[in-house]
Amino acid sequence: MTKNIIKITAILGFAAISLSSCSKENPPLVYFPDMYFPVAYDPLMKTQDAYSDHVNEIPAFVKLNGATGLNPVNGTVAQNMDGIADAAMNNGMKPEEYNAGYDESKLMTASPLIAANEKKDFERGKKLYDQTCAACHGTGGDGQGPIVVSGAYAGVPKYADREITIGSTHYVITHGRNSMGSYAGQLTPGDRWRVALYVMNAFKAGTSPAAPAAAAEPEAGDAQPADASASVAAASVTTSPKK
Repeated sequence: MTKNIIKITAILGFAAISLSSCSKENPPLVYFPDMYFPVAYDPLMKTQDAYSDHVNEIPAFVKLNGATGLNPVNGTVAQNMDGIADAAMNNGMKPEEYNAGYDESKLMTASPLIAANEKKDFERGKKLYDQTCAACHGTGGDGQGPIVVSGAYAGVPKYADREITIGSTHYVITHGRNSMGSYAGQLTPGDRWRVALYVMNAFKAGTSPAAPAAAAEPEAGDAQPADASASVAAASVTTSPKK
């Protein structure tokens, strides 16, 4: 009798374990489920566990109302090989702080990039601009990119109509402005300066960083740059600071 009870109990227990392990709605308890069940997070959606219906309770996500797009750690910078370090822009700025920084950036008429590499920087800036910016700003910098032409978005100004410097262009790429978001997460500090360099030379001061006028004989009374660095700086300067 005892042997039969043990056999029946063993059979029922095995059946219960088998049925519970096959259930899709109530999977068995696992050790470290976040590692066992891979969760692909969408930065713009709520964080929901892959193995249950409840919202993920990770504190960092809870603070963002469930969103998974986290900011970089304070003081960190994007990996780059240019030696140009911009502090992480993750604390947010008040409107007056942003406007003050923007006005100050318009006083910058030269980038921290190495002047001798300007041609190479210009070419990379063009490539990055075409990949990242042209969809809205247009390949000609006229604000008529395919997104704007399609009617999905409007209000993108022409660079030719804007009072900008290479500094303010970099500032907007880094922090965003109006409806344009920050591209600090997509472009390294050095590459943001390269895009700004391309914008200024292509749409505000000619199409080539190597200005033909630099090779021409200066006319009487014209100032002659002291060295190659001065020529590069002159090619980068396009507009006067904001009045």
